[in-house]
Amino acid sequence: MSRFFGEIRQVAYLVPDIEDAMRYWTEVLGVGPFYYNPKVPIVNYTYRGEPHEPHNSVALANAGGLQIELLQTRNDVPSMYRDFQRAGFTGVQHFAYWTENFDADLARATQEGFEVCMTGEVGSNGRFVYFEKKTPGNIVHPGTVIELSEVAGPKGRLFNLIREASVGWDGSDPVRAFPDLGTL
Repeated sequence: MSRFFGEIRQVAYLVPDIEDAMRYWTEVLGVGPFYYNPKVPIVNYTYRGEPHEPHNSVALANAGGLQIELLQTRNDVPSMYRDFQRAGFTGVQHFAYWTENFDADLARATQEGFEVCMTGEVGSNGRFVYFEKKTPGNIVHPGTVIELSEVAGPKGRLFNLIREASVGWDGSDPVRAFPDLGTL
């Protein structure tokens, strides 16, 4: 449990081939079903304050109360994902904390020295920020970063649907399409 954000709700793996990764997680690890979106509808995206248009594919499933995110970048826009890849890292790129009180939690985090590096929105009330946190000596950890993700709108309802689908999952229909966020 984080004293700043509560419990970690999601662990995200940056993968070179999302279809292979989904197959591994469902067939070898027995985690699923995955909800797959080949192009996440991110709006108002910024990296270090500059706007860009990312094309990311995402697959989400739950292992108990923890959401597993598989993420593949499909273009080369500036991002913390690209930084991670260029640094030669593989595996877990970020941990996410979920909030329904985004503004208050963001303000508290920045007061604690967390610096916003990457931002965007997925659906209404679906804002997200990725933080950099300098350690003593002003060193920015180049690996796994922290995301604060707002789940007060359709994205939160999607996350509930994904968690509920994992309970008692029998291995059938291992990869499913994301529902339209407008319908949630």
